[in-house]
Parts: sequence; C-alpha cells; structure tokens
Amino acid sequence: MRPRQQDHWTQVYTQKTPSEVSWFQAEPEATLRALERLHVPSSFSFVDVGGGASNLVDALLQRGWDDVTVIDIAGSALAAARQRLGENAARVHWEVADITGWQPPRRYDVWHDRAVFHFLTEPDQRAAYRRTLLNAIAPAGLVIMATFALDGPEKCSGLPVQRYDAETLSAAIGSGFTLVEDWREEHLTPWEASQWFTWCVFRRDQD
Repeated sequence: MRPRQQDHWTQVYTQKTPSEVSWFQAEPEATLRALERLHVPSSFSFVDVGGGASNLVDALLQRGWDDVTVIDIAGSALAAARQRLGENAARVHWEVADITGWQPPRRYDVWHDRAVFHFLTEPDQRAAYRRTLLNAIAPAGLVIMATFALDGPEKCSGLPVQRYDAETLSAAIGSGFTLVEDWREEHLTPWEASQWFTWCVFRRDQD
C-alpha cells in the first residue's frame, strides 16, 4: 500500500464529511443509468473501486443487489459509509486496500471506478492497476470507469491527475477489453464548480 496516498485520503475523510468533498454526489445517476441501459441484472457481483463514502452502495442495495464489495485506500471513508448504512452495512463486503496492490480473492461481473484511475499518473501505477483488473474481472464482465476529461481539472484534492478522453482511456486500459459506450458528464461540486468527466464502459473479451 502506498503510505503517502493512504495518509492523504485518510486525512481527507477525517477532516471533511462525505458531502463536503468535491466528488460528492447525492445520487450516482451516471452509474445507475448505465446499469439500466446495459440491462445489468442485480444478481451480478459488483466491486466498487475507491468507493469510499459514496452513496452508490446505498442505491445498489435499494435496487436489490446482494453481492457488493467496496474497496478504498482510506479506512475512514469506508467507516463513514458503514455508519450511514447501519444494519445494512453487514450486507456489503468492505476492504481497505490500495487497488494497485490488491489481490482479488475472486472474480466479479462488474468493476466500477469513478475517479481512482486518474490519480495514477505514473506508468507503473497504471500497469499495476491493469494487473489487478485482469485478475478481478470475469470474462465478458463489465468495467465502468470515470476519469477527469481532457478539459477537466488538472488536480483534485491537491493531487495531480491524468486526464482522458474515450480514446486515450481505451489505450490505457489496453488489450483484452472492448469499448461498449462512452459519454461526458458535467459534475457540479457541492460549491457549484463545474468538472467534466469522461465515462467509458468496457466489456472484457472472452478467453
């Protein structure tokens, strides 16, 4: 685990409430709409990479998903989500881990990453992420990813980011995946600042 990264994100979630961070969404509409468009059944297994204190896990449970894993480098972020969910937190698998070094215990049908990948600014970090992804996603599984767009912010939470469009994100993810669809989203922070995101859905090729 990258100690500096872990310390940074632990401090963020210690000093701020989940609704005070720039990436807060009251409703994870982009993800939910994608799942609906692609007719993804709630019986599928779902791993939310960098899920932190996001409300996505709440929405999935409300829609009948019963095989959900949330991973984040900051235990304080996951603690906030678990506290919010109360008894329902027991229905979710929680894991504190750096995704670039995580050893998946199984394969998943859906991999979801809203804004982790763009923090991996070094080639070796992205290569490690890809190795984890290949070990975690089932053949024909879906990868739903969002990063800052080419006209999005150059930094987030004081850290530099790598920005993408669909073409460059596809290249970064590499072979073995087919781009299913892509779109742009304007995210408004809690203080009404505009941030543009690139969203892509990939399907892992069957072996």
